[in-house]
Amino acid sequence: MISFAFWATVINYLDRQTLSVAAPVLREQFHLSNVEYSRVVFAFLLAYTLSNGISGMMIDRLGTKLGYALCMLWWSVAALLHAFAKGGLSLGMFRFLLGIGEAGNWPAGVKVATEWFPERERALASGIFNSGSAVGAILAPPVVAWILLRYGWPSAFVSVGAVGLIWLVLWLPAYRTPHVAAAEFGAPPIPVRVLVRTRFVLAFTLSKTFLDPVWYFYIFWFPEYLKRARGFDMAAIGKYSWIPFAVAGAGNFLGGGLSAWLLRRGASVTVARKGAVTFLAALMTSAIGVVLVQQAWLAIALVSIAMLGYTGSLANMLALPGDVFPKNGVASVYGLASMGSGFGGMLFTLITGWVVDHYSYTPVFIGFGLLPLICATILWLLLGELRPIGTFPQASVVSSEAGFQVS
Repeated sequence: MISFAFWATVINYLDRQTLSVAAPVLREQFHLSNVEYSRVVFAFLLAYTLSNGISGMMIDRLGTKLGYALCMLWWSVAALLHAFAKGGLSLGMFRFLLGIGEAGNWPAGVKVATEWFPERERALASGIFNSGSAVGAILAPPVVAWILLRYGWPSAFVSVGAVGLIWLVLWLPAYRTPHVAAAEFGAPPIPVRVLVRTRFVLAFTLSKTFLDPVWYFYIFWFPEYLKRARGFDMAAIGKYSWIPFAVAGAGNFLGGGLSAWLLRRGASVTVARKGAVTFLAALMTSAIGVVLVQQAWLAIALVSIAMLGYTGSLANMLALPGDVFPKNGVASVYGLASMGSGFGGMLFTLITGWVVDHYSYTPVFIGFGLLPLICATILWLLLGELRPIGTFPQASVVSSEAGFQVS
């Protein structure tokens, strides 16, 4: 079952990365500046942000099977529409539609992992499905570059969009909710008005505001950086830009394995999850060195370490809602919290375009090397103790350890 979430994430990133790989060609054809390109990325992130809160609630209400299917259908059709873009405006519109659908992948994947895996295995299971983002990003540069050079950029968008429809045909007859979790998932979803008043959701949302924009920078801007700052052509981008994503794939297993090892050594869930995120956030400071080295291969190596740190951190972040909330609320919690990452992504994307146009990539890489440390600090200072509460009560409950204040 987790393999379905893995392959959905692969497809999600193939669709997402097609623009990143094709960006040098599209920017020249549509005459887009760095600021104009940042607005196209902003359109995706705006829709992604707004849809995160909605998609998580939808998946909790409709169930994993139908909710995941609707998200996949939407974003696959949106990816196909990119082939009809005629300029920056239409490209931004199709990116907006893509963002609406793609936002549902992580709330749905978190729900799959929570349905099928116990606490000790949940971070590793989350890392497995999230490793699909690295695999998709690995496949995108060589595959998309080959299709683009041979058949043109519209064919690249059509090809990756069609793959999602194949996944959909396999998913619908195959997925089921395990019997042990059916009763808990059959309970009414936790109201959003209750979730947004919890300390956990507020702190978790704030932490993601400073973590996830780092990843958005790498997936949307790294091929552009290689072209503009390192002089790579399209063939070289296809040949080398997948390397950091290959290293990032290992981070999912490193992060999940690290927290599992700490749990086996007797650490509490709080220490295991937060400690793993902190260690891996420290690895992400390697990005600062990218703009300080002369050799392109060394810059790629430093970005690879930073991206490994991100995916390792995310494997633990994906497990956090299931450590605290009942199973019928985890998709909603992760979706709401991901709105923070979307708002952060929008803000930092616009800042990136402006800074690159007016200065260089140097302050950008320094900033994205430091943001993960802010995330880790927020987890330690604001998130509180992680412990499950079982079912969510209807009466007034106060639990300072888990960060709840519910009416």
